[in-house]
Amino acid sequence: MRNRDGRGPAYAALDLGTNNCRLLVAEPTRGGFRVIDAFSRIVRLGEGLGTANVLGEPAIGRAIEALKICRAKMEARGVTRARLIATEACRSASNGPAFVTRVARETGLTLEVVDRRTEAFLAVRGCASLLDPQADGAIVFDIGGGSTEIVWVSGFAGGLDEDPGSHVQAWESLPTGVVTLAERHGGIDVTRDIFEAMVDEVSGLLAGFAERAHGASRGRHFHLLGTSGTVTTIAGVHLDLPRYDRRRVDGLWMANVDATRVIERLIAAEYGERAANPCIGRERADLVLAGCAILEAIRRAFPCERLRIADRGLREGILMGLMGEDGVWQKGAAR
Repeated sequence: MRNRDGRGPAYAALDLGTNNCRLLVAEPTRGGFRVIDAFSRIVRLGEGLGTANVLGEPAIGRAIEALKICRAKMEARGVTRARLIATEACRSASNGPAFVTRVARETGLTLEVVDRRTEAFLAVRGCASLLDPQADGAIVFDIGGGSTEIVWVSGFAGGLDEDPGSHVQAWESLPTGVVTLAERHGGIDVTRDIFEAMVDEVSGLLAGFAERAHGASRGRHFHLLGTSGTVTTIAGVHLDLPRYDRRRVDGLWMANVDATRVIERLIAAEYGERAANPCIGRERADLVLAGCAILEAIRRAFPCERLRIADRGLREGILMGLMGEDGVWQKGAAR
């Protein structure tokens, strides 16, 4: 089937998280896929969820408006295959099922509320191509708005048709993310003591996984691979970008000392300074230190000299899965 532009088949991946609504539309190529449309909007669907356990009406309204834009983009691109997932906010909210029903009624989109294992493995699939092929293993993590997925991967060779999920040695989904952590501890005036309290909380949640994956750091060329707004923001601040540039951030290697320097800089900054940074902005300024605290807990559990930054993740993992199921790279359908 050809899409409306007369090109190859169009695939779509949508990720409705606790903080963001993101869409990618792509067509397969011989080397993977080519993005032909994209959309991202901060909707804060999980706002207040940590205290009320329900999705609030303002948040629902913001999410539905974003989803309507996604539907229009998919229709305009003639999408033939799509997977539309929702994660922690819809998993944990008591009115999550009612929200999914309302989305279907008002937008025509059917959301799939995925479990934590699926979310973790999709994130790994989406950024696995950035794993160092010389490394015996790596810790891959995705710091989300309401949860944090962390995975120990080893022995992945990097082929398009190879499922990195078969190389997972251990995984965990921590029931905290930047939104929930910031709501508990505060995100505007964050002192050193508040930051350390956040790190301690996450370290406690991480302890079981750290014990199961203690052998990861013993392998050759061990490194961390992070995919989330937190790590891409840290990379942008590190590079002193005048505006965020995915081409410079995706795949960047950061030394341990450089990551520490950025985190210390952000702890020392006032809220207004964080909001004024072009790679943070006002929409993320109250969340970035919670993300840094989660990252710091991971770094302390798995000390190493290298952190690779991925501006890719769940959506890319969905697209790789859909195209792999269709056998586009074997059939020669990719251009």
